[in-house]
Amino acid sequence: MFSNELIMKERNVILELSFQFALNIIAYCEVLEEKRRFVISQQLLKSGTSVGANIREAQSAKSKIDFIHKLKIASNSLI
Repeated sequence: MFSNELIMKERNVILELSFQFALNIIAYCEVLEEKRRFVISQQLLKSGTSVGANIREAQSAKSKIDFIHKLKIASNSLI
């Protein structure tokens, strides 16, 4: 069994947490939209949900350096 296959079968806490984070962002954006804060809601929705997408993309990195680079992109979305 390849190491990537083994990793995919194990629980991936980072993916789980980033998914939950995205769900929380979506819920909060709905509250902002109810308060007519459309511009900030749209920006928060884009940046908050991109974290999980970037982490997911890092999972298919071609090398360790590429993996680290893609995770840095994800972490920069949180700053």
